[in-house]
Amino acid sequence: MNADDTNDELPAVAAIHNDGTCDVDALLAEFAASQRAAGRRVRGLLMRLCNAEAGCRAEMILTDIDKGDEYLVSQPMGSGSQSCAADPQGFARASSVLRDALAADTDLVICNRYGSLEAEGGGFADELLALMAQGVPVLTAVSTRHLEAWNRFVGSAPLLPPRPQAWGDWLDAVCRARG
Repeated sequence: MNADDTNDELPAVAAIHNDGTCDVDALLAEFAASQRAAGRRVRGLLMRLCNAEAGCRAEMILTDIDKGDEYLVSQPMGSGSQSCAADPQGFARASSVLRDALAADTDLVICNRYGSLEAEGGGFADELLALMAQGVPVLTAVSTRHLEAWNRFVGSAPLLPPRPQAWGDWLDAVCRARG
């Protein structure tokens, strides 16, 4: 489904296809700042990779959009490790940001991404489901590798290109539909 598709009810959840052609994390940070500057109440989490050249071994930090608090969500694994560096305990600590957003008057919640942990039912899966159940607009990013799991998770939801204009168009349509 594309954001341009017309239907009676546009889902209040969408994913950015993180296809590796750009730095989605940086674009999401800019998008969040521009939406907040425009007066929208944006909450959630943004990802920052320290030493992005390290790939999946890079230190991962989530930043609370509203308060600026940072959460380390990676663990050192060593150069020979084949395991995921994501730290489930770090994600558990950061999940409070998404739970707090559920209780707040919010125009948009950004969740840094739907990744391996969520695809396995962990990470922020419960918080995403709670936000979606309440109809809170949620924007996340999903890599090609996790698209199938994402589609099973959400059913039908827009998959947006990695272009902020498309995200803004989707959010404008959702906000109009919400009144």
